[in-house]
Amino acid sequence: MNRGPSHAGRPARHWLRRWGPRGVALAVTGIGLYVVAPSLLAMLDAWPQLEAVRPRWFVLLAALEVGSFVALWGLTRIALSRPRHVRRAGPGAAGAGHGVPAHAGHARWRRARSVRWADVARAQLVGNAASRVLPGGAATGTVVQGRMLLLRGHPADRVASALTAVGLLTTGVLATLPVLTVPAVLIGPPPAHELQLGLVVSLVLAVVVVGLGVLALTVPRVLVSVGFAVGGVLHLLGVRVTAAGVGLALARQRARVRAAFFGNWWRSVMAAAAHRMLDYAALVAALVAVGAQARPSLVLLAYVVAAVMGMVPLTPGGLGFVETGLTGALVLAGVSADAAVLATLLYRLVSFWLPIPAGAIAWASLTVRRPEAAPLRRAGSPVA
Repeated sequence: MNRGPSHAGRPARHWLRRWGPRGVALAVTGIGLYVVAPSLLAMLDAWPQLEAVRPRWFVLLAALEVGSFVALWGLTRIALSRPRHVRRAGPGAAGAGHGVPAHAGHARWRRARSVRWADVARAQLVGNAASRVLPGGAATGTVVQGRMLLLRGHPADRVASALTAVGLLTTGVLATLPVLTVPAVLIGPPPAHELQLGLVVSLVLAVVVVGLGVLALTVPRVLVSVGFAVGGVLHLLGVRVTAAGVGLALARQRARVRAAFFGNWWRSVMAAAAHRMLDYAALVAALVAVGAQARPSLVLLAYVVAAVMGMVPLTPGGLGFVETGLTGALVLAGVSADAAVLATLLYRLVSFWLPIPAGAIAWASLTVRRPEAAPLRRAGSPVA
């Protein structure tokens, strides 16, 4: 006689377990959009002013953003590629349980060429579009991107490790940029007529980031020492972390990135740096297009602020928060309020809105056209 109430309660619990988190996410997204709605409406009022921007600037911004996306596709493709053959230099040359040669200089490390550019590009475009229209932001986009790669026949374990490594490496590059701008902010050139140098600055910083990234991947003590130093400072400031804890955490993340990109460290770090710096160059081009003047180092700090705000999962893709944060940071960098609003609108039009229809087209091509020879989903296989 007690089974009736328990069975009656199961559908309700199942419904709450399935739809409760989604309802909370939608509620948080709605509140976030309500908070940033005034800034979005104010920015949309500047839309007619885009007619004064010459068409060549739209072409340049689109080319820079396409280059940024291509660099990210290349980085993902490197992480997804599986090793085909390892010729060991001798006994004990293999890594301890990881299949990685200890003496990499004396062994040949070949990667499979089965990862197609089209598969990676379409999956990333779909995930990118999902992160801009669905609650959850980047986390949702990563899940959707992984799902698209699974549909193309890539093993689930490799997809998970590759996307994690790509996220860690690109975030590491972003975290490095503010540190590199500190000397330029302190002893940089005068602010007048210096913004055009931002494209050169992006190239120089990309080279520096590549060098630092390869150094961190090849010399373990570099990143561990940085972690100990940062953890010690945070502990002195009252944060509940320890120097050893931060150092070990960075060491673990470094090991994951190193394993995912083994044998292609230079290419992977170059792709991650190109992805970030081409996106920064697009922001600089948007500012030059509207006639703004500012120091490239301060614009770079504003770009980092916008990128961090884009990671806030309150709205899809940081919609509203990025516009508000980037406009305010540009004003603090010396750009006039009107120019900051117009440059932000132009930059977000190319980097945020235009990739959404591209993602829709990529989704249609991925779901309609299935792979001709998808791997068998046997019981116990990673894909299953």
